[in-house]
Amino acid sequence: MGRFEHGADLLQALEELVEKEGIKAGALSLIGAVQEARVAFFDQASKEYKTIEFPASMEILSCIGNISLKDGKPFAHVHIVLGDKEGRVWGGHLLPGTKIFAAEFVIEELEGVHLEREYDAMTSLSLWQK
Repeated sequence: MGRFEHGADLLQALEELVEKEGIKAGALSLIGAVQEARVAFFDQASKEYKTIEFPASMEILSCIGNISLKDGKPFAHVHIVLGDKEGRVWGGHLLPGTKIFAAEFVIEELEGVHLEREYDAMTSLSLWQK
């Protein structure tokens, strides 16, 4: 449990913490606010991520994810739901470039669990192996 620094990149801060703590499997949740955000939507037809940018401050209504291994290194897969000043809700896959205003997190490490991501030809995504 903890908080990330004001002005830091949210995804980078998560990745650095996971690497520093050596977390290879886990679950995470986070609340707070951002100064600006970048998220992605995976277009299933084109099998490409489409970036969506939010240049204004927003509340983090929910931010959840998991930690597993990808290419042998800890990897944080994170989705975020944001609320704007009119109460509209937006969300997607968290991308670099999401600047923290305030962020408090909880990470639960799953000891003894081995989850490795590999390319899945059906979806074109890196998914957990069976």
